[in-house]
Amino acid sequence: MRSAYFTFKGQTSLYVFVAVLFLVGVIFGALMVNALSLEQRQDLEGYLGNFFMTVQHSGQVVETGTYWDIAMLHLKWVGLIFILGLSVIGLPGILVLDFLKGVLIGFTVGYLVGQYSWKGLLFALVSVAPHNLFVIPVLLICSVSAMTFSLYIIRNRVLMQRTPGRQKPFASYMVLTLVMAALLLGVASFETWVTPAMMRWVTPMLLPA
Repeated sequence: MRSAYFTFKGQTSLYVFVAVLFLVGVIFGALMVNALSLEQRQDLEGYLGNFFMTVQHSGQVVETGTYWDIAMLHLKWVGLIFILGLSVIGLPGILVLDFLKGVLIGFTVGYLVGQYSWKGLLFALVSVAPHNLFVIPVLLICSVSAMTFSLYIIRNRVLMQRTPGRQKPFASYMVLTLVMAALLLGVASFETWVTPAMMRWVTPMLLPA
């Protein structure tokens, strides 16, 4: 426990940096909504309108994907971060992924709120927020872990500042990634079976009277 505490304390600056980068991505994504052309707005509005109508009349959420589709999407994200952390050149890629994740969430929520006002915000709260309350911290933890291991490689391979027990950091890095992946499997089950039910509850509010 003390080891975990001191490890977190030593990585505080990395956590702050990654969190700020993610938030910048969210803001950037929300601002991107204003850059959409009229044609793009109409296409998105038409797609969402058809989506809401299908949900309303069929009582089902279309194209949410199966459990393993959703799980694999999360695992691929974590796996990519893990792979990037194994190399020196992968360090910038980790930062790009964190920024991109923020952009995707910011754009989604920004468009829903801009298009449907408080109803869009309510839909975002039930469709985007619940699982991302777990996904985002997991990705940030994986990112910091990957950055830490990448910096460890730089010190030992590039700067030749070799330290004993080189296998221990890799083992810790691997175990942490596996634990985070297991958590995402649980999140995927929530996203598969609980989120669609909440979406069906809110969707009628978004349809024209």
